[in-house]
Amino acid sequence: MKNLNNLLSWWWGESNNANAFNEQLILVFTFSILILAILWRNFRSSSFSNSSPALPPGPFSFPIVGYLPFLSHNLHTQFTTMAHTYGPIFMFKLGSKPHVVINTPELAKAVVRDQDEVFSNRDQPIAALGISYGGKDISFSNNNPNWRKLRKIFVHEMLSNKNLKASSFFRRDEVRKTVKNVFDRIGTAVNIHEIAVSTETNILTRTIWENTSNKGVKTTNLGAEMDTMTLNIVKIFGRLNLTDFFPSLARFDLQGVERDIKIQVNKFDKLFTTIIEDRIESNFKRSRDEMSYEGKKDFVQMLLDYKDEKDGASLSMTQMKALLLDVMIGGTETTTSTIEWAMASIMNNHNVMNKVQDELAEIVGLNNMVEESHLPKLKYLNATIRETLRMYPVVPFLLPRSSSTSCTVGGYTVPKGCTILLNVWSIHRDPRYWDNPLEFNPERFLIDKWDYNGNNLMYFPFGSGRRLCAGIPLAEKMLMYILASLLHSFNWSLPKGEDHDLTEIFGITLRKKKPLIAIPSQRLSDVSLYM
Repeated sequence: MKNLNNLLSWWWGESNNANAFNEQLILVFTFSILILAILWRNFRSSSFSNSSPALPPGPFSFPIVGYLPFLSHNLHTQFTTMAHTYGPIFMFKLGSKPHVVINTPELAKAVVRDQDEVFSNRDQPIAALGISYGGKDISFSNNNPNWRKLRKIFVHEMLSNKNLKASSFFRRDEVRKTVKNVFDRIGTAVNIHEIAVSTETNILTRTIWENTSNKGVKTTNLGAEMDTMTLNIVKIFGRLNLTDFFPSLARFDLQGVERDIKIQVNKFDKLFTTIIEDRIESNFKRSRDEMSYEGKKDFVQMLLDYKDEKDGASLSMTQMKALLLDVMIGGTETTTSTIEWAMASIMNNHNVMNKVQDELAEIVGLNNMVEESHLPKLKYLNATIRETLRMYPVVPFLLPRSSSTSCTVGGYTVPKGCTILLNVWSIHRDPRYWDNPLEFNPERFLIDKWDYNGNNLMYFPFGSGRRLCAGIPLAEKMLMYILASLLHSFNWSLPKGEDHDLTEIFGITLRKKKPLIAIPSQRLSDVSLYM
């Protein structure tokens, strides 16, 4: 009995201890649940009030590769069709990289105006870094002090009204040479794109380094060689590069994009290095006070004037070459493609052709050649070029931007580091904003006189906001001057049996799939005007 009592006593004591422990455990557990409940309620409340909106809608994508298997050759038309399904803003992934496509002026405003600071960086694929010396140019640099400095020099110095006027002689001389060359080929088929490229390249090379002695520079067929290099760069840039969507593969350069772009850029680099060093050597031989360029200071000299500037305004050799490469590639490709599209569209519409040439006859006169002083008076031709850029914007998505932080557009979350594509091609052809958008009708720009500065986001072929194309003043002059001269000096027709073909081919730029081949005939009675 004593043992039993001792046992019961032990059990009771242990039981009491166990109950006390259990009670403490229950108390701790209950208290923990209460704390967690309070924390969860606060979290839910905080999440509800500060939760990010949903991501934009988008199509089905495979794991890892994303939407890559579904991409077509003509992305501008594919994305326009997708907007009809998913809405004016939609999102998809290419590999690990999210892309957002904007398809309306209202949403474009959120990107280029309302949140311009957030979207002012560039998407920088491998090819872009290759042609921009690692993002040290204007086109592909992020929004940083280097970009702001280069843009200021380019816009306010190189493309100032004073310097554009001073370099007008280069443009006049080269356009007259083109007119003579075409006259020598009257009655034969000529490639309009080749004519435009040759003229544009010669103008730009003279504008960049007219006053260089060309010591060590091979000048024979230089224009043709530079055109070939530019075309190669554009083709390489338009290639789909897996490395851009799978960064872990970058070191393998599986498709050779980095290798190929470096080969072409190195050719430009050697040329620019020779030209700049030659100019530096020439400048050493005479003091700055003794330098005289007769009012025609070229771009190389303008850049060298900043070489030794202080207060952060100086330029390195790399920055100078990056800027010159921007001018050559951007200036040539955009202008020449637009000239070809304009000529094709005008020739396809006899009414437009007659109005353009009637205006030229009235303003210029059939006994004169076109001068730059005539250009501001050519209202209908100006409207025709604007209509060309509406229907065939040279860069259909502009240069892609990148979001520097997560933000909201159109009620959806756009993640940080997302590639932003502004579908200008779609906006320019949207029947909600344009009457008969598929009709080539320059008259619409005689009524609504929109400019190229992107102030109305129904029409912004050169962008808008702080990333607006910096070369607009020079591009506009050359577009007008070359087109006016070709249309005033000659009548144009297609080769016998040929039909007009306005089929597009998509790349980094929008080109005609089939080059425009046309036959010129003499329009002005005085043959001496062509000499």
